[in-house]
Amino acid sequence: MDAIDEKILAELTRNGRISHSELAGKVLLSRNAVRQRIERLERQGHIAGYTIVRAGGDTGDVVSAFVLVYRQDRMRGGDVLAALKRIPEVVICEILSGDFDIVVRLEAASLERVRVIWEDIAQMPGVRDTVTALTLSSVVNRPRGARSSTEPG
Repeated sequence: MDAIDEKILAELTRNGRISHSELAGKVLLSRNAVRQRIERLERQGHIAGYTIVRAGGDTGDVVSAFVLVYRQDRMRGGDVLAALKRIPEVVICEILSGDFDIVVRLEAASLERVRVIWEDIAQMPGVRDTVTALTLSSVVNRPRGARSSTEPG
């Protein structure tokens, strides 16, 4: 893997839906060259189903946290959702039923970055309160749609 491959992975990590054309402009290659590199990275196992898979030694450990968000007004909290979409470390943002309004999963390079994002979320207009839980370990992490053959179909 060279520096251009690293840039491609970084851009895909930020935006997994970026077009080959836009990605080509960011890494200064042709669209076809970017497509070929992505296909090679997939074959080599660095990209698996829209998730970047990297060895822990390459980038260090990722700090993962869940932030449960209470909004001031559940029905008119679109500004909060729009702001969450703009945070690159937000990898999941889902609206919930029940006591909490939103669950956000963060994956950041450091605990300090998680703290900064948490402060930003807590200070957003429309956010009433938050509860944050750090991920200590991951027991199951399946790609979407992957199911065991023993699970009922």
